[in-house]
Amino acid sequence: MSQRRLVGSGGIAGMTQLHQAVPLVERQHAIIELLRVRAPRRVQGADLATATGVSQRTVERDIIRLREAGVPISIHRGPGGGYSIDARTVLPSISLTPGEASALIASLVAVGPYTSAAAQSALGKVLTALADR
Repeated sequence: MSQRRLVGSGGIAGMTQLHQAVPLVERQHAIIELLRVRAPRRVQGADLATATGVSQRTVERDIIRLREAGVPISIHRGPGGGYSIDARTVLPSISLTPGEASALIASLVAVGPYTSAAAQSALGKVLTALADR
């Protein structure tokens, strides 16, 4: 009887091994944060590449993945082009099921909640919400 893998590709197209996912998640988080901080101004792909230490093509692939996931990133082509994001200063309240909260906690812990103040704060809020009765 074969054992089903919970981590890794498992033969699913587009999935990466965990050791490959952590730098990807960290880089995509950095891209979102760079765009958010500069919003509503546009950020050129070359600037994002320099800031994240990867090629401009890697940034383009990351932007595509983020947009496919629903992140509101706009692409502006031509002179003065670049990327921008719909960055709100405050988000509306959301309700999570305990399973959804667990998924967020596992993701934050896998990446390392201390990689950014935002990740640490998000983890703290989710854990507090789970502990409150």
